[in-house]
Amino acid sequence: MRTSIRTAGATLAAAALLATACTAAPGGSGAGRTAPVELGDVRLVAYSGCDDLLAGLRAATAEHVGPWGLGGPVTYALAEDSAARSAKQEAPEHSTTNTHEAGVDEPDLVKTDGKRVITVNRGVLRVVDAAGRKVTGTLRLVEAEQAWAPADLLVSGDRALVLFSGGGIIPYGATAKIAPSPGPRYVLVDLSGEPEVIGSITPDGSHVDARMVGSTVRLVVRSQPALTFPDAGPDATDAERTRRNVEAVKTAPVEAWLPTYQVTGADGRTEKRTVDCGRISHPREYTGTSMLTVHSLDLAGGERALAETAPIGVAADGDTVYGTGSSLYVTSNPRSWWARPIDNVIVDEEPAPRPSPTIVEQEPKPLPDSTAQSPAPPGGAAPEVEPTPAEETVTLPPRTETSAPATTPVLPPEETEIHRFDVTAPGAPRYAASGRVPGRLLNQYSLSEHEGHLRVATTLETGKTSSSTVYALKSDTLAEVGRVGGLGEGERIYSVRFIGPTGYVVTFRQVDPLYVLDLRDPAAPRRTGELKITGYSAYLHPAGDGRLIGIGQEASEQGRTLGTQVSLFDVRDPANPRRLARFFQKDSGSEAEWDPHAFLYWAPTGTAVLPLSTWNGTEQTNGAALVLTVGDAAVTRAGTVVHPAPKPVENTRIAPYDPGIRRSVVIGDALWTVSDLGLAVNALDGLDKRAWIPFD
Repeated sequence: MRTSIRTAGATLAAAALLATACTAAPGGSGAGRTAPVELGDVRLVAYSGCDDLLAGLRAATAEHVGPWGLGGPVTYALAEDSAARSAKQEAPEHSTTNTHEAGVDEPDLVKTDGKRVITVNRGVLRVVDAAGRKVTGTLRLVEAEQAWAPADLLVSGDRALVLFSGGGIIPYGATAKIAPSPGPRYVLVDLSGEPEVIGSITPDGSHVDARMVGSTVRLVVRSQPALTFPDAGPDATDAERTRRNVEAVKTAPVEAWLPTYQVTGADGRTEKRTVDCGRISHPREYTGTSMLTVHSLDLAGGERALAETAPIGVAADGDTVYGTGSSLYVTSNPRSWWARPIDNVIVDEEPAPRPSPTIVEQEPKPLPDSTAQSPAPPGGAAPEVEPTPAEETVTLPPRTETSAPATTPVLPPEETEIHRFDVTAPGAPRYAASGRVPGRLLNQYSLSEHEGHLRVATTLETGKTSSSTVYALKSDTLAEVGRVGGLGEGERIYSVRFIGPTGYVVTFRQVDPLYVLDLRDPAAPRRTGELKITGYSAYLHPAGDGRLIGIGQEASEQGRTLGTQVSLFDVRDPANPRRLARFFQKDSGSEAEWDPHAFLYWAPTGTAVLPLSTWNGTEQTNGAALVLTVGDAAVTRAGTVVHPAPKPVENTRIAPYDPGIRRSVVIGDALWTVSDLGLAVNALDGLDKRAWIPFD
């Protein structure tokens, strides 16, 4: 959702919105009304103050509240810089997190600078000396009973930001059911000596994503209004429940929508803060059911970064974040966060009975040629069935103020809204442009900025068919320049990779067409070649010299997946892409299929490493790191790395250890692999065992 991409089992992948669209009015705490930015149907404007904000959010939210509040039937609870390190030898050559763009770091489980390996797992941060191969620092951040809570890292110099996303899947066998916090918590740690917490931010909401450019981290949080809906009793009709819920919305205070967060300093003192009305904006059309907040932290500032965070917000949702060194792109698909609209309710009259809604599908509205103006389980098995399920849609036709209540819900158009922010300066991003394209993104790899243009790959489903298109937009205005469509008729995108002026798109239903696109002329992009093979690639990685590595699944001619497939493609001739070699492991799957952070390609030796899970029909085995050698025209098995079996855990309140290897890094001539149990160090050449560093 992470996009980090964690597209299998991820609940959210999302977006950061807004920078300069709202500025405080002189002499007051409210915001002056800034000139709106027109982009077809997309427009970001600031509220004129808290009264304007409250009126707008109440009205928008009331249109989307139903008999069970803002969703289906649920149970509602009542509301109640440190000194620099001494000079050391230059770090050995080493790998880094496998990210989409160079210079833009993404949160992950392990980081290394060649001298240290820093990990966070089971609620514990550890610092390992790479030369001495021993743990030099340990810091427990959550109780052992909550060790299953998901966490990632971003590191800049001697500062680490640990991102607890909140929630997560409680592993089988764990009886501790309470998360360390109801939502995300971001903990800043000083690494200059023994690891030490120097502060934290705890927002009210859910974690979306984060990116770091230089030492500046931008955290994105999604929150819903804190509304308490009345209990109408078991015999109340849906109409009566809706009436009462609308009343609750229309009398709710502005504080119900304003994002809040807590800042805790090194001394343990906590201050609760609220995002000011003047720092919140909204699109012209919005539901009022969600708010995005962007926190900007400069890790180089240490504890001061927490005190000086000045978050911004927007009344919107999002699902994908893509960043370059100078731009931050945020996209949202209205269908991703769509709550079925409820017919207008007149609060002082009993509404007449109406028929039950019917389920229909709606053709997306056509978009103009120029669509803008300037201003997402680790170790899990692969699916065994065709992974292109039909999508149910519930839609509701447009209403007018004088029309009778509609009885047929209509989904929003299947389209992707895109917002670009300038991140060249530290601090909050500067809003630059917005636009939209038809269809839905797969993940952040569906976006790529190149020489003044943004390439966007989407799949558009219409009725029972689908097709994919790559759009070229001007990056400064996000106006469409050109497009090439008709990719994978009846299929959907499974992976995308843009490399310079060339695009590669994999679609799948029963076979895997790999399309090669010539994007040198953004006004006239064209398809130059196509390769059809069984199975699919879920992740594409450049291997240099006109080669492409594909990680995915082999499949039968009927589309049934059979096991992990690693393909080596020759794409030097764009008119004739070829598969040079293939490695196949029956009845297996890899986390690298949905999370590219799990994949390592070390170009100097042609070494590829990915986690591998296998199953035999009755049980699944996690634990191995599959090591492959990628040659000029071959993919061969170099071996596997397996960590020791875990010791039995007698305390049933503690989640059992997972011996599965999740990540791998290269430092010098050694391959390091990471699991819940510890770090293994093997020779990169030959995989001879060198060290085992247990996480005791």
